Amino acid sequence: MAVGKPIFAIADGYVSRVTVGLFGYGNALYITHPDGHSSVYCHLNGFAPAIRTKLSNYRKKHGQPDELAEWRKSPQVPADVYFKPYEIPVSGGQLVAISGNTGSSVAPHLHLEVHDTKGWVMRDPLTFVGKYLADTTPPQAHSFMAYPQPGEGVFNGASHQQYFGFVSHDLERDFYAWGKVGFGIWANDYMEGTFHHYGIYHTELTIDGNTIFESTVDSIPASMNRQVNSWGDYLHWRHQNVWYMKSFVEPGCRLPLFKVGSDRGIFDFNEEKLYAVEYKLTDAFGNQSVYTFHVEGRRQPIPSVTETNAKWKLKWDRVNSIQLPGIQITLGKNLLGSDVVLQPRVVRQPDALSDAYCFATESLPIFDWAEIRIRLNRQITVTNRICVLGGIHEYPATIKDGWAIAKIRDLGETYMVGYPAE
Repeated sequence: MAVGKPIFAIADGYVSRVTVGLFGYGNALYITHPDGHSSVYCHLNGFAPAIRTKLSNYRKKHGQPDELAEWRKSPQVPADVYFKPYEIPVSGGQLVAISGNTGSSVAPHLHLEVHDTKGWVMRDPLTFVGKYLADTTPPQAHSFMAYPQPGEGVFNGASHQQYFGFVSHDLERDFYAWGKVGFGIWANDYMEGTFHHYGIYHTELTIDGNTIFESTVDSIPASMNRQVNSWGDYLHWRHQNVWYMKSFVEPGCRLPLFKVGSDRGIFDFNEEKLYAVEYKLTDAFGNQSVYTFHVEGRRQPIPSVTETNAKWKLKWDRVNSIQLPGIQITLGKNLLGSDVVLQPRVVRQPDALSDAYCFATESLPIFDWAEIRIRLNRQITVTNRICVLGGIHEYPATIKDGWAIAKIRDLGETYMVGYPAE
């Protein structure tokens, strides 16, 4: 998609909200529909005239800049405007906006969301706009990942995760395993007439005809959105830019998308026999693909795991407190998908407002906000713009008794106190 393409309402309703510079959405438009759903259109370049006029009147009333270009230059002064049902009614198919590349967007596109209006649960937009589309193309799997559980399983003689390509729907190569192993899959859904690809709506993994994992990607509570980083193989994505979706559930992940037993989708290869593994992938239009392979249960030693850096191990099911001289981070319970071992590092900066601190070698997102406190190296008099800086992010902070206090959502950034970039 390019900048300047027309954006139309997906159904009858009314414009209930317009935001500028919030949540990384850039210019965003919210439409409430009478069937109990709301649609959200993000990264817009502009709004339809009636909406633009209402927003302009709001800005003038509050003494704020009127031009969208000025707002893009000044994201620290966002807009969040609500409208009553009778102010901006719209019909399905009506022009409401122009596509753009505003906010946290790396290329022009429309970011469309559909939510239940009451609880703001995220729905699959294809179940709402699918009637306007033609799709007879089934999903395609590219490869699967084997995840031997540390100290409990091996796959193809190794205790580390490995991936294997699907060169056909029925792999002739036999694999072997012993003990507890989880699986994941890299797959995409495709649609004729476009080069875009989509996630898999429904995934089912069976072994010897028994379903051990099932997921349906719909109705995600907005408050749990970040838990997708636990379902997906986040670290592999960071390194290879490829998303493997795990076909098992991490102990701290509470997304209501899965059907698993008490084993969380992890299978125990504990018999010396040949196991039949099958992936069944289905898109929102009912198109389906099936991929199969076999795993031989082969008895073999399972390497034990040596616990290291126990002092810096965070438990997913506990409140965790991270402390070093000059910094403290407090994580509430259930903010991690699984246990994590940190690798703390301190960079002394006596001439800066604070020292710099990092606790992981790369990005380590958590499910919700955690509190960070960093001690200042000196007193400051200008505190109204003070931030905790973390990589490219700036977290507004308050100053209390010589400490800067803010909220963060990633343990892998390098944090220090400073002022936002001009």
